[in-house]
Amino acid sequence: MLPKNRLILTPGPTMIEEEVRLALARPATNPNLDPAFAAFYREVCSKIQQVWHTASDVLVLSGEGILGLEAAVASVVEPGDKVLCVTNGVFGEGFADFVRRYGGEPVLVGGDYSRPVDPAAVEAALRQNPGIKAATVVHCDTPAGLLNPVAELGPIFHRCGVISIVDAVASAPGDPVFADEWKLDIVLGGSQKCLSAPPGLTLLSVSPAAWAAMERRTSPIPGFYVNLLEWKKQWLGEGVFPYTPPESDIYGLGAALDAVLAEGPAFSERHRRIAAATRAAVRQAGLEVYPVEGAEANTVTAVVIPDGADDAALRRHLWEKYGVMIAGSWGRLAGRVWRIGHMGANARVERVLTCLLALDQACRDLGIPVRASLAAGFLAAL
Repeated sequence: MLPKNRLILTPGPTMIEEEVRLALARPATNPNLDPAFAAFYREVCSKIQQVWHTASDVLVLSGEGILGLEAAVASVVEPGDKVLCVTNGVFGEGFADFVRRYGGEPVLVGGDYSRPVDPAAVEAALRQNPGIKAATVVHCDTPAGLLNPVAELGPIFHRCGVISIVDAVASAPGDPVFADEWKLDIVLGGSQKCLSAPPGLTLLSVSPAAWAAMERRTSPIPGFYVNLLEWKKQWLGEGVFPYTPPESDIYGLGAALDAVLAEGPAFSERHRRIAAATRAAVRQAGLEVYPVEGAEANTVTAVVIPDGADDAALRRHLWEKYGVMIAGSWGRLAGRVWRIGHMGANARVERVLTCLLALDQACRDLGIPVRASLAAGFLAAL
């Protein structure tokens, strides 16, 4: 039988705080017709603008964060368009797949999951491939725990007249995003990562340049649900939702955003401090952090699995005996790293400490060699 007090220390979905759970239980209305809900939706979008530091239009769509990635590509990319794709992670490669699905021609940069993309390599690729319309990049590619230098890439794309599409689902605001200062056109987020709301919502901002690129298309955007111009026409233009919004989930998102804004800059600093202490504990214990030092995100720590250790067995034992869930990875990193998510509600000293205490014991139980206590190292590094 599982322990009563379970901890979900995965890199999203995260634990959900009580104020968010209570907001989900607000009385329901008809969100298509109730002007009070329309006003609430506008307030939520305004709060996202504050969190992402942008004056661009913001939307909340009904669908997990992947909806935003596909909708951005579907709305911007036409058949034959060249798109630069930063592919040093699972989700970076996924962007290239979306480009192909919608008839675009991806130009790939990167490929080493352990290192952030080199801005000079991106700029060189843009020079060598004239006519690139858009660029995709993942800020935090969670399967590797990798953070890309979007602050440097955004101005490069802007200077070259390229529409930037940035996946900030697993970064903002644990790793802060300054969308306007960094010249970003489309920024994508999800409800279930740093915001610690339930999964099911896509957050996105769209710059005037991105809207203009969509409106200049010579072929119609395929489909309806991923067509961002429908939102521009109906919601931004007429004040009518293109389809029924998930009212309760948006109430929960509003409460989650309130908590982030109330904490202010300390929110990102809390993530930075806990991430640094977690990585210090991993290294002190004789384990290896993935990716290279200096490329790690504030929101997730990826730990290279020691030789001889069974990925699935450790995670199953940790969950079934100690009630703590961590994650493995995907793609080429499947079976190679464990991932501890310290984002949003999970980025708390007591929660990460509980996770590391359980991980210490689970390693002892399974005979996995660890040089020193992860929990003690974490406390010492704070």
